[in-house]
Amino acid sequence: MKFAFYFLHYFYEGLVLFFPLILFFIAFITLLGSIVGRIEGWTKFNAIYWSFITALTVGYGDIRPSRKISKVMSIIIAFTGIMFTGLLVALTVATATTAFEDHLYIEKNMTLEELEEATKKRREEYSARFKVKEQ
Repeated sequence: MKFAFYFLHYFYEGLVLFFPLILFFIAFITLLGSIVGRIEGWTKFNAIYWSFITALTVGYGDIRPSRKISKVMSIIIAFTGIMFTGLLVALTVATATTAFEDHLYIEKNMTLEELEEATKKRREEYSARFKVKEQ
């Protein structure tokens, strides 16, 4: 249970750190979606709904652009959404790794040197497992 609290604590810190970038992505997706909505004649709600469905690569298909410029902008929204999702995934992975290392360090009464040695050994094992064998 303590691991979950470590994870949530570090995730919150990461969100605070990345907040300006996250806010930029959300604002950019909303802005482009609003522009496409205006071009296509959609309501504001439908335009923002469509932009986030597109950005998160869900793409239900219930609303879709019909003009070329709108289709080009939908590609930009999709690429922006991929970057946004990648940022959140990277933050989650980094947070889980840090929380796991802290859990080992604090809960398993490992010294810092033991933790560093275990981390180094784990990385070497992963590198050896995925290393391409020379022929």
